[in-house]
Amino acid sequence: MNDMSRTEAEGAPVASEDLARALAAAEAELDALRTELEETNRGVLALYAELDAQAEHLRQATELKSRFLAYMSHEFRTPIGAIQSIARILQDRVDGPLTEEQEKQVRFIQTTSAEFAEMVNDLLDLAKVEAGRIEVSPDWFEMVDVFSALRGMFKPVVFNPDVTLIFEEPVDVPKLFSDDRKLAQILRNFISNALKFTLRGEIRVSARRFSEESVQFAVADTGIGIAPEFHGAIFQDYSQIDSPIQKRLRGTGLGLSLSKRLAELLGGDVSVESKPQKGSTFYVTIPIRVTPTAADPRTLS
Repeated sequence: MNDMSRTEAEGAPVASEDLARALAAAEAELDALRTELEETNRGVLALYAELDAQAEHLRQATELKSRFLAYMSHEFRTPIGAIQSIARILQDRVDGPLTEEQEKQVRFIQTTSAEFAEMVNDLLDLAKVEAGRIEVSPDWFEMVDVFSALRGMFKPVVFNPDVTLIFEEPVDVPKLFSDDRKLAQILRNFISNALKFTLRGEIRVSARRFSEESVQFAVADTGIGIAPEFHGAIFQDYSQIDSPIQKRLRGTGLGLSLSKRLAELLGGDVSVESKPQKGSTFYVTIPIRVTPTAADPRTLS
């Protein structure tokens, strides 16, 4: 055997040993990775189990809250109705004439009870929306009829002589196939909100064709306006703007949030444009014809 052959023969065992060590190290590393992966998987499974448990607790809490809101709303309606009935009897002078001061106090009772009733209705509707129990009942209707009903509804409650409520003629708005009661509720919330925060000037309600398939409604006021940093928050539950006027007014902060959810049920959305001391314009845009996929399937009867 020559020198080269002996060198190759001696080197072969060394190379085999190196390869064996490398394989052993790789297997050890693979075992370590496998063990780590198994531990990670167990951790992920435990995390998923915890998330599922938390989700179930959250679902139960939400359901309990919705039940509580619905129950309390129903319970509040009876005394509110009694207060409103007594106020109407006094206003009609059934038991005799009222002094000027008494008439002022009765009007205050009527206004306060109406605000309270509005809060209760908002709470009940919000509970229904969260529980998926709001029914969407679409039908064909004309916007002039909705505006006429709103005009009659707000005529007795616009007490401020410095504020004018104007309903413009709808512009190029066809018949709509949607839920007119829910649309009217959205606009009613917008108008009520505008009346609270407009001390003088006007509130203008309008409708126009927004696209081939949608219509946009606007409620514009000359009120105190809203700073840009609050625009995203005002449509959230229980959200209220921090201002001196806001602090003097009662409210749950649910009207705009409820309006947003109702608009979504109709396949639309809401938005706002506003500047402090320049007034606000609230918009709701809905399709001309609501479709079953536009609303939450749970809400359709």
